[in-house]
Amino acid sequence: MHRPPGTQKPRRFRPRFHWELLVCGMRGHELIGTDAANLRPEDAVVAREEQGVRWYRCVRCDSWVPLQPPANPTRETPPPRDEIELPLRGKALRDRVVLRVIAIDRAIHFFVLAALAVAVFLFAAHEVRVRDVFYRLVNAVQGSTGNPAHASGHGFLHSIEHVFTLKSSTLYAVAAAAAAYAVLEGAEAVGLWYQKRWAEYLTFLATIAFIPYEIYELARAVSPFKLAAFVVNVAIAFYLLFAKRLFGLRGGGAAEVRERERDVGWEALERTAPPALSERSDPVA
Repeated sequence: MHRPPGTQKPRRFRPRFHWELLVCGMRGHELIGTDAANLRPEDAVVAREEQGVRWYRCVRCDSWVPLQPPANPTRETPPPRDEIELPLRGKALRDRVVLRVIAIDRAIHFFVLAALAVAVFLFAAHEVRVRDVFYRLVNAVQGSTGNPAHASGHGFLHSIEHVFTLKSSTLYAVAAAAAAYAVLEGAEAVGLWYQKRWAEYLTFLATIAFIPYEIYELARAVSPFKLAAFVVNVAIAFYLLFAKRLFGLRGGGAAEVRERERDVGWEALERTAPPALSERSDPVA
C-alpha cells in the first residue's frame, strides 16, 4: 500500500530522506483548485470535499491540506489536466536536487578556473612589469636591495619567484589549459542543471579522469581539503554510475524512464490516491 513521504516506518540503519518534504518545506505545497468555486467528481484525485470540509492534495508530497473554499473564486472548476504541469516526485525529484547540487559545485569550479585563466593570461602579457613591481615591494618591506627571494630559497616568496622564471609560452599554455577546463566545468554545470543525459556522462568521465591524480596527491601529503575533494568526487562518480544507470548499468536509460513514469504523472497520482471517505466507511444498515 502506498504511504506518503514521512509516514513510512523508519529504517534502523539507513534513514529515509524525503525529497518531497524538503522541497515542499522550501517552496510550499503544490495545490490544485484552490481558486475554484466548485469541485467535480473527476477532481477527487487532487481535491475533494469530505463531510463539509474541502481537502486539497499536494501533488508533490501527497499531504492533504484542509482549506476554506475561496471567498472570491476566479474560476468555476479546477483547470483541465492538460493545462496542469505536475511537479516531480520520488526518484525523479531526488535526481533533480542532487544533479543541481553537483551543477552548483561545477559552476564554482568554472568561476575559479576562469578567474585563474584570466589572471595567468594577464600576468604572461605583463610579466616584466609585474616582476619589477614585485621586487620593489619586497625590498621596501624588508629594507634590503637586490633580489630577496633568492636569499631565502624557500617559502612563499620563493614560490612567487619561481613563477617569474617560467617562460611566457609556458604561462600561456597553463592559462589555456585552465580556460579549457573552465569551459568543461561550465558545460557540465549547465547540462546537469537542466538534467541532460550527455552532461551526466561528461561529468562522470571528467570526474574519474582526475581521481588517479587526486590519489597521487594524497599519497604525497594528506590534507583535509584534498581528502574532502577526493571523497566528494568519488561519491559523485558512484552516484552517476549507479543511481543514473550510466553505460546500461541496472537497465540503463530505459529503466530510468520507467522509474520516472512510475513516480510522476496523473497515472501515479491516481494509483496512490486514497479512496473517498464514503468508500472506506461501512454502509449504514
